[in-house]
This record gives sequence, C-alpha cells and structure tokens, in this order.
Amino acid sequence: MRSPFPLMNVSTALLVLGLLTAGLPLRTAAAADDVIGRFSNDWTGNGLQVQAIEDPKVKGITCHLVDFDRSLIDRLSKGNWFEDPSNASIACRQTGAVTVGDIELSQKGEEVFSERKSLIFKSIAIRRIYDRPNDTLVYVVYSRQVKEASAKTSISTVPLFGANATWTKGKPAVK
Repeated sequence: MRSPFPLMNVSTALLVLGLLTAGLPLRTAAAADDVIGRFSNDWTGNGLQVQAIEDPKVKGITCHLVDFDRSLIDRLSKGNWFEDPSNASIACRQTGAVTVGDIELSQKGEEVFSERKSLIFKSIAIRRIYDRPNDTLVYVVYSRQVKEASAKTSISTVPLFGANATWTKGKPAVK
C-alpha cells in the first residue's frame, strides 16, 4: 500500500490520519443534542443550524445560536475538511423563572459555551457579562481564531428588571 502523504511511510500516514480524525465530530454530543433546527441555504447542502443553549449558571435563560454547517460537497470542493466558518448569531431570552447562580461579576464576564469549528485553531464561544447599572445579562457570541484574529461577533441582552430574578448569593449592589 502506498502512503497518501509522499514524505511518510504508510504506518506514519495512518497514525497522522487517525490523530486528525480523532477530533471529529467537531461538535460535542451535548451540543449536537441541543440542535433544534437545521436547513440548507444553497444547492451544495451547506446549511444553518440552530441550537438551544441554556445558561449553566442562570436558570430560566436560553440562548439560541445559529451557525454554519458545511456540507460534504463544500468540503470536497475546497479541500478544507476539518473546518467550519465561525459565523454565528445569537438571541437570548427568559424562558422560565430566573435563578442567578454564582456568576462572574467582573467586566470580562465568563464563558458559558464553546464549540470547536476546526481541529485546533478556531472556535465560537458565548460569554455572559452582567451589566450592574442596568440589571441586565449581556451575551456575546464571538469567534476565536489564531490567524487573522477574527472579530465576528453578535450580542443579545436579557434585562432582569421585572423578571423577579432570584440570586442564590444575593443580588450584587450597584457600584
């Protein structure tokens, strides 16, 4: 058998292929289970998928994330097998009684979700930031990419005013 990689012997090539495919699928099982919608947006089968993502520390808040899912035809034609675009959009809403757990209150907030879009260098993430003066949760979806420092972002806010939110550690005072 001839190696698919000219500078490697067959066993080394198989090891490399095994390592490359070990990261597949790019989505975690939990994320795949949260897909609530999927549709094609072109003739090659490229599609958009919608995921429902519950905030793990704020019960009663659900974010809906839509992102790109590349088709096999697109992967074959472009040759970039292990990467999806990191374009995404987000909308977050109150979907039940709101209970705010032990959340990060600093300006940097905290990551509540992350999904790889390539084997190593690219992912999309959702970060929650608490806006104290306006008593609002701010959710930002953004891409992390080593090359070209991608700044693709989308934002959604959930005001807690009138939501009768319960804080497990007491509501923080306005600074």
